[in-house]
Amino acid sequence: MGLDWRPRTVAAELAKRYRAEGLWTDESLGALLTDRLHARREQSFKMRSDVRPWAGTFGDVLDGSRRVAAGLAAAGVGAGDVVAFQLPNWIEAALLFYGAGLLGAVVVPIVHFYGAKEVRYILDRSGAKVLVTADTFRGIDYLAALDGFVADVGTVEHVYVVGDSAGRWTPFSALVDGDDRVASPAPVDPSAAALVGWTSGTTSDPKGVVHSHRTFAAEARQLSAARSGPPTLVGAPVGHAIGLLGGLVVPVLDGAPAQLIDTWDPGVVLDAMVEDKVSAATGATFFLTSLLDHPDFGPEHVELMPVATMGGAPVPRAVVDRVVALGMSMIRMYGSTEHPSTTGSQQGVDPYEKGLYTDGRPLPGVDIRLVDEDGKDVVDAGAPGEIWSRGPDLFEGYTDPALTAQAFVEHGWYVTGDVGVLDDDGYLTITDRKKDIIIRGGENISAAEVEELLLRVPGVAEVAVVAAPDNRLGEHACAFLRMVPGARLPDLETVRSHLSAAGLARQKWPEELRAAEDFPRTASGKVQKFVLRQQLREEAFS
Repeated sequence: MGLDWRPRTVAAELAKRYRAEGLWTDESLGALLTDRLHARREQSFKMRSDVRPWAGTFGDVLDGSRRVAAGLAAAGVGAGDVVAFQLPNWIEAALLFYGAGLLGAVVVPIVHFYGAKEVRYILDRSGAKVLVTADTFRGIDYLAALDGFVADVGTVEHVYVVGDSAGRWTPFSALVDGDDRVASPAPVDPSAAALVGWTSGTTSDPKGVVHSHRTFAAEARQLSAARSGPPTLVGAPVGHAIGLLGGLVVPVLDGAPAQLIDTWDPGVVLDAMVEDKVSAATGATFFLTSLLDHPDFGPEHVELMPVATMGGAPVPRAVVDRVVALGMSMIRMYGSTEHPSTTGSQQGVDPYEKGLYTDGRPLPGVDIRLVDEDGKDVVDAGAPGEIWSRGPDLFEGYTDPALTAQAFVEHGWYVTGDVGVLDDDGYLTITDRKKDIIIRGGENISAAEVEELLLRVPGVAEVAVVAAPDNRLGEHACAFLRMVPGARLPDLETVRSHLSAAGLARQKWPEELRAAEDFPRTASGKVQKFVLRQQLREEAFS
């Protein structure tokens, strides 16, 4: 079946501009990455793990990915076929990503801690032909979950398992142990789908975000141009756009050492920084603050983290002030899976204060607008408006064409749902968002998905899940529950047991519960969630 989707139409004048400025090329993602791996064959590539550590070179990775590509081809995978993987930050994830790219296949990364409910939906909606998964990791039994639903996903023809036991499935070694190798990348249309990222937004099911070869390559170049300082140890999962780009794409484009870790243990990360002379100050604030809070953190780590590059979650001002007090600097970037690098600052180019306290300026080729509730441009500096954006790295559409139609307006503007202000110098600061999501440690949580499951808890009449401020994670989920008369508010453990049984990933579980006699509402009866969010903010900062 393959990926069933309808791409948006890109205005001819925009496409012409992106090509003229070198932001779009005809190079496939597979060609881009394999050429760069080949160019720096001796560069180091390292995966830190207690269970599957690996160290080698770009050349080793390239050879392994060529073998994986041959194994996939022998299984009938070709250009346009969908290959999904749900793996921690292990070398097999890298080999599969690069190998599938060589064939021109559509890669579908799945965050390794997603539960059966999410995985089943993603496989079904993407039309995946191949799934590569782990046997177990950190208490998760992937094979048991797989046995419960894979038969319901009619498109999956092959399942490969990384680990000590593949069960009734095929070991991943079958893909990599052969002598055959794919020598050169398959020719593909640069506007064809290359990757589908999945993000939880205002709908109860994840949204499939389709990037073409040209948009994903443009994003990779954007991030590569913005990177500075020592190589980075990446702990964000490669199943998420941030981890995939930061761990498997940007280092290859830069020719810098690639370093990933599968479990974010701050003490282990601090030791790794000193041992390998790498930074770890990138991504959501959770990763940075976990290091700053650790008793082993010292001046030697500050020296390796001269600049913290923050994105993927709100950056509390308290974190900024703490970074400054340590003698470090910070730059912030704003984007999403749909439009990954919308704005940002660059060390040594943008004013120091702008990097600390704004989310930067539009990146090369990117246009942004702020509009009011009537869709008219906000013209006064400092006045809030909804952010509309477009650029060479803007996604091609969702797997659901109805969502694509809702996301774009005339002249190719993407309606982000986020709210921000522009200062007199054109620097953007995010102030709020219209989307009903919680960004916990850089991971999007759909309030609607959690609410749907909480409504099945006995005694719950109505529920509203909103973002609560969190100094460590940026945000966490807080559930307001209105109970039926006579019913008692359940405790947190009861709620978590219910969500676990429903197959919801642990990271999406609420971290606090509130009783609600009733909710603030609009005239039509809709719950005014912004009132609940504001209540939580006032409590947190009072």
